Amino acid sequence: MKNWEKTLISPETTLHHALEVIEQVGCQIALIVDSERRLLGTLSDGDVRRGLLKGLVLSDSVTTAMYPTPRCARDDEDRQSVLARMRQLGVHQIPLVNQDGIVTGLNILDDYLSVPLRENWVVIMAGGLGSRLAELTRNTPKPMLKVGSRPLLETIVRNYAEQGFRRFYIAVNFKAEQILDHFGDGSSFGVEIQYLHENQRLGTAGALSLLPERPTLPFIVTNADLLTKENYGHMLDRHLETEADATMAVRNFEMRVPFGVVRSNNGQIEGIEEKPLQQFIVSAGTCILSPHVLDLVPSGEFYDMPTLFETLIDKRFSTRSHVVNGYWLDIGHLPDYERANSDFFEVFQ
Repeated sequence: MKNWEKTLISPETTLHHALEVIEQVGCQIALIVDSERRLLGTLSDGDVRRGLLKGLVLSDSVTTAMYPTPRCARDDEDRQSVLARMRQLGVHQIPLVNQDGIVTGLNILDDYLSVPLRENWVVIMAGGLGSRLAELTRNTPKPMLKVGSRPLLETIVRNYAEQGFRRFYIAVNFKAEQILDHFGDGSSFGVEIQYLHENQRLGTAGALSLLPERPTLPFIVTNADLLTKENYGHMLDRHLETEADATMAVRNFEMRVPFGVVRSNNGQIEGIEEKPLQQFIVSAGTCILSPHVLDLVPSGEFYDMPTLFETLIDKRFSTRSHVVNGYWLDIGHLPDYERANSDFFEVFQ
């Protein structure tokens, strides 16, 4: 909700004024906060009516009728998780708070049910060889491998389209004609698709130099071998709110060492940890770039996305991470491809 701050009222506010706020904002709820915007309670028009029936008067303060233990969501939760909680609780509004309990937003169920059109571009890097999948990609580009009932790349395009994105650029190289023949100009999928033709391998960022014009808005760059249910509109909103130059989607990754790990110093054993669990934050294959970042991408040269981020960091640009918590699968090896087909009808149909 864009004007959520208008719902904030102090504990000293009267019930009469609270009703005026609720009527003016039109979301059927007011949020009672302290001077630091820490959430103290919520007040709906129903709460006020019930209070009046119990003998309260409109000049009483909102603390006499507010709900003091409101249901909230963390502002770093993904959109789908918040929606699932709202449905489970049967609520139409849910405040967003940070780790300190300070209000940072208000989500309304109607905002989830109506998908806004987004003018931001989506650039899909689909020019790789897919050599790790061996025989499967000998005659078919990896993005066109069938996962479930359709090519992997089609599911990616459909997911973005369902989130309101309409303008796509697809970087192509190996067996490019198969991708062009399937998608055409995108009209059959309700989107607009143009192609960036790589005459040589340009890496995961180099094809950005082939864009025919500079975008006016931040744009998404994603690999073409990812299956995910991430809400990229939310990721884009966070990129804008934080005024970042570049945002990278990341995931938590755990790996158990299959041996006992020995700590030694000058030949003296100091300790042994049996099969420890190592934890890392890894790139999730998608990022958002502000238009001026394109100035750092060399023209027609091999250039990978990690190199671009390293350059941005060295030049002290604002780079941020965005944690992807929901379903996510990188189809890099045969077991991943088999799992994608196993998951498809449950997750994407």
